[in-house]
Order: sequence, then C-alpha cells, then structure tokens
Amino acid sequence: MSQAMKQSPLNLGVKWGLTRRQAAKLARLKTPEKIQDFINTLPINFEPEGDTCRPAGEAMRQRRAHCIEAAFIAACALWMQGQKPLLLDLKAKGDDDHVVALFRRDGCWGTISKSNHVWLRWRDPIYRTLRELALSYFHEYVSKQSKTLWSYSVPFDLRRFDPALWVGGKESCWDIATALDESRHYPLVTTAQIRKLRHRDLIEIRAGKLMDFKPPNKKAARRF
Repeated sequence: MSQAMKQSPLNLGVKWGLTRRQAAKLARLKTPEKIQDFINTLPINFEPEGDTCRPAGEAMRQRRAHCIEAAFIAACALWMQGQKPLLLDLKAKGDDDHVVALFRRDGCWGTISKSNHVWLRWRDPIYRTLRELALSYFHEYVSKQSKTLWSYSVPFDLRRFDPALWVGGKESCWDIATALDESRHYPLVTTAQIRKLRHRDLIEIRAGKLMDFKPPNKKAARRF
C-alpha cells in the first residue's frame, strides 16, 4: 500500500510542510475537477517582484500562482488523494513553456492547468496518449500570429524531490524547474510541417485577448 493510502490526506499535507489550514483545504479537493475549480480561484501571479517558481504552500499563502506554481499545488492535491504527482512540460519556440499537472482516469490522460488565457487550460481525461493530450494544445499555443508549441515532456514525477522543497518550502524551486526543462521531450511537428503552418486569423487573435485576470501591462498580458 502506498504512503498516500496509509495516512489521511490532511496528515500527509501537514507532513510535507503545508499549514494545517492549507492541508485541510487541499484534502477536501477529492477529484481533479475540484482541484481545477480551486486553481481557477487563484489570481495569476504576474511576478511583479521578478521571476518566481514558488512551492505549493507559499503560492497558496500569497494567493497567486502562474502555471508551474499552480501545477505544484495541483500535483500536491492529487498526491494527497493517492495519485502520482506528475507534471507535463509543453515547450514552445520563441515563447514561454507551459506546465500542467497530469492525472489519469480509466486509462486516459487529463490535465489541471492555470492560464490567464482561454486556451491553455483544463483538459478532460479523454486522451489515450500524452501525444494526443499535447496535440490538444497545439492550435491554441500561439505568439502573435504564429503557432509555437514544438514538443512535450515525459511525465515528470515530483516524488523524485523532497516535498519540503516543492510543497512546504519558502524559496523558489528553480532546481526542479530546470530538471523539468531538461527532461526528455518529444517533438510534435517536423521542420517541414513548421514551415507550412497557417497563421491565426483575425477572429482567433481577437478571441485570444480574452483574459481571466487583468494584467498590469502588455508584456504580462502576452506571457501569462
């Protein structure tokens, strides 16, 4: 029996470094859907003080998170419920990567995701392979007029790292972010296909301007 099945979710969260209140909050999120609902309530971390990669508890304390910080929270909540804490890195050319938390149901993959834009969000667990799942983000992963999503990572298991770092820590988890970035990635498109990709049209560009939280400036609007 796994560790996550021997102890209550609340006690596990506290053991990993969350406050009792934080652990109780995540322990109540018993399904990926409920975890996503909670993630949606957190304002975007537009990083006004500079780049961050905050652990789950610290992001909850500050009540703001961008994609990888929200993925830490989601992975922790999934782990508390007995699922593996897995991340997936979507790597883009000339654009920011996007990180999501992975989960499986009935043999199919889904994701919990934090994005200020309409496109790069939750995915229902209907994808038989990670490639299928990553491709569901392809047409919506854009910078200005161009599609930019080139590759996706293997499932990145956070159990490789001390939860004191990415759950209960106080400092940014740059070592974990670097390890994720350097993990094995698989290409989604060939060089020949890239050359022939169609640009977004005007209605897609207009739709892409819809955002969940008001950004402080144009740069933040593009990044998050």
